[in-house]
Amino acid sequence: MSQNIEIEFKNMLEKEEFERLLTVFQLTSSDFFRQENHYFDTKDFSLKQKRCALRIREKQGQYEMTLKEPHPDGLLETNEMLTPEQAQMLLNGGQIHAGIIHTQMTKLGIDIDSLHYFGTLVTERAETAYQGGLLVLDSSSYLNVKDYEVEYEVSNWDTGRSTFLQLLSDNHIPIRQTENKVKRFYKVLKGNRP
Repeated sequence: MSQNIEIEFKNMLEKEEFERLLTVFQLTSSDFFRQENHYFDTKDFSLKQKRCALRIREKQGQYEMTLKEPHPDGLLETNEMLTPEQAQMLLNGGQIHAGIIHTQMTKLGIDIDSLHYFGTLVTERAETAYQGGLLVLDSSSYLNVKDYEVEYEVSNWDTGRSTFLQLLSDNHIPIRQTENKVKRFYKVLKGNRP
């Protein structure tokens, strides 16, 4: 179990911009790894209404459940490792057992027994160190949609923002209003193309 504050900047990319950044940072197909985000909420979207999100991330045979909550400096992430059996049980309609995420969701007033699995977003991801932070290039597929984005994860909001905006400018990439993956997933799920 762990909690941390996530500070990241993100921007949607056109496919050509994505490919250009791969060239700039000398990233090839061998630099990518696959991760799957399995999204949960109540049927009336209680988590979404509180600007929260719950997922199980499957990466390299490991399963981690993450609850994201708003925080003044970014997002508060509460993480809990799951066994493959626990993850499959939740994906098949089972309930979250006692633990830090159960406790956090109870504090939020979420009816844990009414959680529902909505679907999966698959991301091919490459990461590279960049000016004191972590630069991430993602190609994501979900609900017959494919999109591309760049993320920059940092420990300081001000310097991170400045560095990220300079990166976009240097590579002639316009700043685009970018929602996080779970919001994009649910928007498409509801029939609204991004």
